[in-house]
Amino acid sequence: MARGSGSATRTRTPRRAGTRAIEAAARWGLATRGVLYLLIGVLALRIASGHHGEQADRGGALQILAKQPFGAALVWAVGIGLACMALWRLSEAAFGAAGPDGGAARKRLAGAARAVFYGVVAYSVLSFATGEQGSGSSDRQSKDVTARALDLPYGRWLVAAAGTAVAVAGVWIAVRAIRCGFRKHLKANAMSRRTRRAVDALGICGGVARGAVFAVAGGFALTAAVRYDPDRVKGIDDTLRTFAGTAAGPWLLIAVALGLALFGVFSFAMARWRRV
Repeated sequence: MARGSGSATRTRTPRRAGTRAIEAAARWGLATRGVLYLLIGVLALRIASGHHGEQADRGGALQILAKQPFGAALVWAVGIGLACMALWRLSEAAFGAAGPDGGAARKRLAGAARAVFYGVVAYSVLSFATGEQGSGSSDRQSKDVTARALDLPYGRWLVAAAGTAVAVAGVWIAVRAIRCGFRKHLKANAMSRRTRRAVDALGICGGVARGAVFAVAGGFALTAAVRYDPDRVKGIDDTLRTFAGTAAGPWLLIAVALGLALFGVFSFAMARWRRV
């Protein structure tokens, strides 16, 4: 009996170690996402206040990090963190996510899509870390990718489908945030009532702002497909600047920028209290 018990313990150890590794990767990835969104929000606020020469996107955030003491190490840490995020999402696609319905097909498909997304972002950041131009202006990158896609057979339909998917994802992100869909992923028992309320506020405000940016960016991609004009596509930086061009003026950009910064703080909270 003792021998059998020891054998069972040994067979369970690798699984527990793997689970701990995935949890560490998820928390590192969430914290990394928080850093990027916080910096993008700060950059967007600076643009709203008149600093038009800056770039409110991932490239701009990496430029800020690179200028700090040990900047190269910080950029590498962000790139590795995003790669960890991709691995965590890939594990959800392969083995199911946390929660009672984590093994559902839609959850696995969502995990796979997120793994691809974060894998592409991680590659871009790591390219920047190695000195390549993989994380330049999101606006220029978006136009270049769209132009190449439009030249493909059925390229117009591919761009239209991608734009629609991004726009729908943005609406879904905002609606899910308003409905506090993130609550089911949090360790509520480990949080005080005041902390839960603060995290709710961060998740709602941050999620709505993030969803709005995705929805508008997807709309621009759809317009590019309809008009067969890649210059109609806008990256994160140009998308944010369009908010300042509305009737609300810079105040709408300020609201969205604050929301993105709050989503960064919310990501830190998720890194601390999310069930993985």
